[in-house]
Amino acid sequence: MKALIDTIKNIFKIEDLRSRILYTLGMLLIYRLGKYISLPGIDPSQLGQLKAQTSSGIMNLLDMFSGGAFSTASIFALGIMPYISASIVVQLLGIAVPYFQRLQREGESGRRKINQITRYLTVAILLLQAPSYLANLHAQLPDTAFVMKGLFFSISSIIILTTGTMFVMWMGERITDKGIGNGISLLIMIGIIARLPFATVAEFGSRLNGSGGLVAFLAEIVFLFVVVLATILLVQGTRRVPVQYAKRIIGNKQYGGVRQYIPLKVNAAGVMPIIFAQAIMMLPIMLIGYTSDQSSTLAVAFSNMYGFWYNITMSVLIIVFTYFYTAITINPNQMAEDLKKNGGFIPGVKPGRKTAEFLDMVMSRITLPGSFFLAMVAALPTLAVNIGISGQFAGFYGGTSLLIMVGVILDTLQQIESHLLMRHYDGLMKSGRIKGRAGAAAM
Repeated sequence: MKALIDTIKNIFKIEDLRSRILYTLGMLLIYRLGKYISLPGIDPSQLGQLKAQTSSGIMNLLDMFSGGAFSTASIFALGIMPYISASIVVQLLGIAVPYFQRLQREGESGRRKINQITRYLTVAILLLQAPSYLANLHAQLPDTAFVMKGLFFSISSIIILTTGTMFVMWMGERITDKGIGNGISLLIMIGIIARLPFATVAEFGSRLNGSGGLVAFLAEIVFLFVVVLATILLVQGTRRVPVQYAKRIIGNKQYGGVRQYIPLKVNAAGVMPIIFAQAIMMLPIMLIGYTSDQSSTLAVAFSNMYGFWYNITMSVLIIVFTYFYTAITINPNQMAEDLKKNGGFIPGVKPGRKTAEFLDMVMSRITLPGSFFLAMVAALPTLAVNIGISGQFAGFYGGTSLLIMVGVILDTLQQIESHLLMRHYDGLMKSGRIKGRAGAAAM
């Protein structure tokens, strides 16, 4: 306990780290307060049917990603998902379109251009999603809930919803630049964590008043603890490939022979595949779920997040996106070239192209179990619901909720620890460095 208190004191002794943490907390507070600001022209006291719609299923997931703003008809109701969807599209274009491939090779200037294109695409998506959201409001809420009606209300609400998401995106970028951690991920995570106490209390109450009692609730908590530990291992897991440096012979003297390792993660893509897959799975709901034709086969199949087809499709997308994101974040050719430039090699493998092929083969093999385990974690809420756990609490047993919380918390703690170690203070963990999604340092 004393060590924890000393670490907290050390954190606030570092002026730069203290200001970054306070800046991040301030931005997160603004984001949470924005949830309670409803669209002008809507009576907040008559949102009961909208809250009931978002209490379970895919709509509950949409509400979770927006931090509860979806169910309160807030100015931040569309959340950050349109920006994530736009990012997915741009990254896919970076594989297929030469123009985007050229931008990726241009360094900082290319990155700025890609970010600008992503913002424009986000606005285009918002201009499509905002009218859909308003159509859903008209379908769910009574006429008396709309203080204002007509064309002016529709146009002003579309502008406000679009501006609200762009403001959330701006806050995320500012947190990344001036705060601590990844801003976009933190905004998603804070909305998820805010729901955990209410879901836990509700589950506790339902168990006391229903079957199982306190023993069943304690069993659920133990199961959740085990799942969290397994997810941490998934996020941090690495497989180290030894690289024996070549011996340099000068006259009769030998130098080198130092064994080092290349850290190759079992799940190099981190939490991104499940976010990408979730964004794709939301598209049918965006296109169909907000319309009057909610009885179609597609709408029924993909609106039930605990159904067979939803989970099968979601698992396939997660596996595909795991390989996709690993491919764009890890370049075996560049790794092989760096080894060659530094005089290193992998024992039994020729430098250059053969080394790149070997690294690519290793990554493909270790990514496969990682992708399957990621898909299994994503499907755990369905298992939890089927054994009697409420849907609201079951969401924390896996899927997007758990992976985002674990991944973002580890990344943020890793950044804090880096600041501490740079100032010669003890880190957060005396047994070793915290490993976030970025991976561990080479050993």
